[in-house]
Amino acid sequence: MKLKMMVALSALTLGTVAQAQTTQGVSKTEVLIGSIQDMSGPLAGYGKQARNGMLLRIDELNEQGGVHGRKFKLAVEDSGYDPKKAVLAAQKLVNQDKIFIMAGHLGTAQNMAAMPVQFEKNVINFFPITAAREMYEPFHKLKYSFAATYYDQMRTALPKMVKDKGAKKVCTIYQDDDFGLEVMRGAEAGLKTISMELAEKTSYKRGATDFSSQVAKMKASGCDLVVLGTIIRETIGTIGEARKTGFNPTFFGSSAAYTDLIHKLGGKPMDGLYATMTVQHPYLDEASQPIRFWANKYKTKFNEDPTVFSVYGYDIIDAIVRATQKAGTNLTTEAFIKAMDTMVIPPDLFGSAESTFSPTKRLGSEVSRLSQIQDGKWKVVSDYVK
Repeated sequence: MKLKMMVALSALTLGTVAQAQTTQGVSKTEVLIGSIQDMSGPLAGYGKQARNGMLLRIDELNEQGGVHGRKFKLAVEDSGYDPKKAVLAAQKLVNQDKIFIMAGHLGTAQNMAAMPVQFEKNVINFFPITAAREMYEPFHKLKYSFAATYYDQMRTALPKMVKDKGAKKVCTIYQDDDFGLEVMRGAEAGLKTISMELAEKTSYKRGATDFSSQVAKMKASGCDLVVLGTIIRETIGTIGEARKTGFNPTFFGSSAAYTDLIHKLGGKPMDGLYATMTVQHPYLDEASQPIRFWANKYKTKFNEDPTVFSVYGYDIIDAIVRATQKAGTNLTTEAFIKAMDTMVIPPDLFGSAESTFSPTKRLGSEVSRLSQIQDGKWKVVSDYVK
């Protein structure tokens, strides 16, 4: 009899420990959110902007009293955009700081390296800032992603652009890595739906600075629409080289090229570039009054202009707020998952599409829309393409 009681008590204790692990980072008064950003490496600008966007939404929430009496607190670690450092950052946040959830981790390789550390302790990887399919595939109960993938962006938007422009020869220049290949494959899939193929494919090594041979190849092939599997410097370099040589096709990039840095650094030659996007860049003088108000509030707080990455950070925390509200007063990982798996996040002031989730659907939205650089600013030029 004593032995049975001891076994029962032992099982109860183990159950209590397991329950405690699922609710780490949650107290009666606080929810601790973790994030890994690049604060010192090549994407430090993006990392700081994402962090600031998160802090702005957290400050708003806490001023209103939090969720169910709990205020939010953000713990940020620097990866330097290095996967090895991302693992160390995840270990600190998960095992020492004992965060409840990992939010808006920046970078594909960095997320891939850190997720096993989180999953071992039942910590959700929530809305990482990357458009890689691995952020929701293969399925894992602790994965939630918000960013329409590079593949889907091209697959859905390119066929309509080809028709609108009357393009006869669609070509691509892409970065010779997983990112560039995703853009190229999405373009191929989109063209297949309208019985077309890429007329020319040319790639470059990551870190390249000279794109003259690639541009010459596309010009010689008579390409009239060029899909760009490029990010910042490569987008500017390719378009700049093309303009110099009198080669002026329609240039079309992914959300990786949707940044104010393109027109700030590239200047007038960047006018005309199209890119897919899911949230609108928040200019301080934006025509939309709600965006203008938000942008000025951000500028007042951080003494710098907001960017699309500031919006990502803000929206990510806002989604966590919605889920914790829905999860109820007894906030656990399982309660949060249950809330997310019936979640509908409506369009926001930045024009984001509606996001929906289910027990088997962990990517909120597959759609994107188009912006074009006109007179040195991104302007929205299409609705969402489904």
